[in-house]
Amino acid sequence: MIIILLIVILVLILIIFLQLYSIRKRNQNLKYMHKQINDIISNKTNEKLLVFTDDKYLIPILIEINNLLTYNQLSTAKHMKMENSMKKMLSNISHDLKTPLTVILGYIETLQVDSSLDNEERKQLLLKMQEKTLELITLINKFFDLAKLESGDKKIPLKKINLNEVCRKNILSYYDILSNKGIDVDINIPDDNIYILGNGEALDRILNNLISNGIKYGADGNIIGFNLRTDLEFVYVEIWDKGKGISELHKDRVFERLYTLEDSRNKSFQGSGLGLTITKRLVEKLGGEIFLYSKPNDKTIFTLKFKQIVNQLY
Repeated sequence: MIIILLIVILVLILIIFLQLYSIRKRNQNLKYMHKQINDIISNKTNEKLLVFTDDKYLIPILIEINNLLTYNQLSTAKHMKMENSMKKMLSNISHDLKTPLTVILGYIETLQVDSSLDNEERKQLLLKMQEKTLELITLINKFFDLAKLESGDKKIPLKKINLNEVCRKNILSYYDILSNKGIDVDINIPDDNIYILGNGEALDRILNNLISNGIKYGADGNIIGFNLRTDLEFVYVEIWDKGKGISELHKDRVFERLYTLEDSRNKSFQGSGLGLTITKRLVEKLGGEIFLYSKPNDKTIFTLKFKQIVNQLY
């Protein structure tokens, strides 16, 4: 009986010892984890929490902490990227607003100081001032539009849209401009009606931006193309040209805020760098996607992809 009692006592002592060892080991791991987390956060590193343990209660906590660290690191990187983007945007906004304002101020000073100007010369200066003022207003409106789109303040109601009609209307509105510039037009729009869930005003702006972009940067190819096609599920709108194209180095950046295509295609052209950014945001608001393919001096294609409404009774 005494032997059995001794055995029970020894077993209990062993259990207590193992529990104390386990608690001590867990406390050491927790202390180490605390120190590591502090170091990672203080030094803003991309490290993960690495602890070797077979503690079945500690392992899931470690996994979730590492997931949280990953999320925090991605959020920090995104915030830094956005902060740098905003700094660049503010710098470019300042420059883009300053240039037309300086020109307008120059015209005003000329009108005030130069008494030798005749009525016709004054009229010409006033017309130039008007043009620069309208250019400035357009630029400011673009900034506001982009800000509203990115903040979610701009509501874009969706309804069933006949994409054939929208495409025809927009490409035909540029027909005179293209003819005057001697640019050929290759239009492929099917007769069968194609429908998407969209917004007429937003689609007009998207297509106008892309067509005018093709004219501005691809006119040296002497042709602008417009294709509308479908597959079983999606609708594709393609606006293409055979101009200088966009190099591989710049293709991923053309949709960034204030990144101007003159950097990659033709330095004689100047732009605000907002047109394609606004276009991309509008396409996304309509639930679509936009893609760019470009082979310099061969073909540059902007492709819009939307979900097709197959059921005509939608």
